[in-house]
Amino acid sequence: MNTQDILECTDEKRGSNLPTYKRFIQHVILNYIIGSFIAVLLVGMIFVFSTLNVAHYEILGLVKIIAFSSVFMIACETIVFRIHLRPVHRFFLGNQETLKDVEAVYIRVHHLPNLSVLRIVGPHLLGFSIPATVIALWMIHTGQLTFPLYYVGIACIGACLVASMHALVEFFLTMRAIKPLLEEIRDRTYQRYGLNLSLRGRVLLSLRHKFQLSATLIGAFPLFLFCLATQIRLERLEAANSSSYWAWAGMILIFGVAFAYLGGRLLTREIEQPIHHLLEKMNEVKEGRLNSNASDLYSDEFAELVEGFNMMIEGLKEREEKNGQLLDSYFATLAAALDARDAYTAGHSLRVAEYSVLIGRKGGLNETDLDLLRKTALLHDIGKIGVADAVLLKDGKLTEEEFDQIKMHPVMGESILRQVEPAYAMAPYLPGVRSHHERYDGKGYPDQLAGEDIPLFGRIIAVADAYDAMTSDRPYRQGMKEEKAVMILEEGKGTQWDPYFAELFVKEWRRNKGITS
Repeated sequence: MNTQDILECTDEKRGSNLPTYKRFIQHVILNYIIGSFIAVLLVGMIFVFSTLNVAHYEILGLVKIIAFSSVFMIACETIVFRIHLRPVHRFFLGNQETLKDVEAVYIRVHHLPNLSVLRIVGPHLLGFSIPATVIALWMIHTGQLTFPLYYVGIACIGACLVASMHALVEFFLTMRAIKPLLEEIRDRTYQRYGLNLSLRGRVLLSLRHKFQLSATLIGAFPLFLFCLATQIRLERLEAANSSSYWAWAGMILIFGVAFAYLGGRLLTREIEQPIHHLLEKMNEVKEGRLNSNASDLYSDEFAELVEGFNMMIEGLKEREEKNGQLLDSYFATLAAALDARDAYTAGHSLRVAEYSVLIGRKGGLNETDLDLLRKTALLHDIGKIGVADAVLLKDGKLTEEEFDQIKMHPVMGESILRQVEPAYAMAPYLPGVRSHHERYDGKGYPDQLAGEDIPLFGRIIAVADAYDAMTSDRPYRQGMKEEKAVMILEEGKGTQWDPYFAELFVKEWRRNKGITS
């Protein structure tokens, strides 16, 4: 690659703003030199000069062909590289104005290892092989070279193999080189837009393809190179013997490539399986499921990764448990504070929560929903905090105006809970708090909902709240007997209360009392 041409893309006028970008360019150049030395000089030159049966005077001609084609190839690679790097170059010059442009640059940098493969393979094939082939055929035609024409074909195949190996080396070296560049882009984006750039789980090149292609190429490359070199060494054999050789070599190549592919596939599976397992567990954690740890079945570095993951899960479970205890205490404290306003209804919220859970469990609710139901029931009357003591604690019958104030407590309760942060944490409790005074026939308050339009928790809490209210003492009356309250619940099924949940409560009450009918 032409160093001077590439370094032109680092604008000297803005050099102070481009240290990371300059270092990246330098790394790319160094990577190219390393890859070229390994793949082109070390492998390619040894293959050409140690294998081909050419006269000494022809070596100079081969050097000329390689030199000219290499210059042409480097020029092509430089052009392609500048095209691939153009949006990245504009970003580091400060010419990217929109966040969308910056995100595109971030993705482009992630693509650079993949693009490096195209940058190497394309110019190798188009910029080196084609010019070298044309020049070699011309020199053979003019008598400057005397080796057989099939040498040219073998050399083209060898060039493809060398290009593939060079591309592989360049890919992995570029993977390392882009990391500082990505960090710089992320830092600048955060400073300007307050956004942390991320691929958000997007896979640009799967681990499966990376390992499979690498293992296959690494396994197949020496076999192809050896077979080609051996054919040239055995060029003096008779045609029959040459055919016999290729029958043998072809079989070896097929088995060799198949084995390389199989080995790569097995290696890929060995790495993919624990990764997919951990991803599955991470998704469970994301959904709030912390009940299962990752399987510790590995004896390599994945064992450390799994151990760390499981320790993280245990820490999250411990924190979740403490947060749950704190939230339970918070809800119970609010309920107790509310009940303390009225000595006659002390414990009302706790009893309603207990009855509601009983109904919900009989109705088939899972443990998660039962926990939400219990907390909702604890807070169902929280809106009464906003009702004046003169109304809430009045001994006698309420006036119509006073009753209108009481009827606002579900709305006030919802409003109070909406102010608790984070909002999403309180969202599951709001429907039940607002709707626990709705009637099944639509004559309740505050929204006159009817039937199953009433939220589930509201229908359950309505039954529990009514039963406890009827059986609790008040300043103006004594609590009625449980039997009478149950009878009223039965009579109100389908009108005031949800018939299904009212029936569940009545049946459970009778079962506890030993009443069979």
